[in-house]
Amino acid sequence: MFDQSVTRLRAGVTTDRGGNEVKDWAHPIRELIRDLSVQPTVQDESTGDDRTTVVTGWHVLSAPGTAPDIRADDRIEYDGLTCEVIGEIARWSDPVDGGVHHVEWTMRRATG
Repeated sequence: MFDQSVTRLRAGVTTDRGGNEVKDWAHPIRELIRDLSVQPTVQDESTGDDRTTVVTGWHVLSAPGTAPDIRADDRIEYDGLTCEVIGEIARWSDPVDGGVHHVEWTMRRATG
C-alpha cells in the first residue's frame, strides 16, 4: 500500500538587492520521498468565458513509522505534475511511544 514516491521541492534561498533573504524557486532543493500512499481526492473543472480551470487533488499518507520532512510551503512533484501542499502537515503520534506514527498532507494542482 505504501509503494509510491514523490519528489519534494523546497525553495532555495537567495539575497535580493536590498540584502534580504528570499525564496528562490528557480533553484529548488529536491528530495525523493518514498514509502507513501497517494490517493486522489478531488477533481473539479469550471468553465468561464475565456478559459477552463481544472483542479486535481490528492491525499498523501506516509507508511507507519515514517516521518518525511514536508512543510506547508513545499511543492511536490507527482506523476509528472508539480503540486502545492494545501494547509498544514498532520503528524500523527504513536500511542505506544509518543513519537510520530505517520504523516499526512493534501496537495493539489490547478491549471487555467
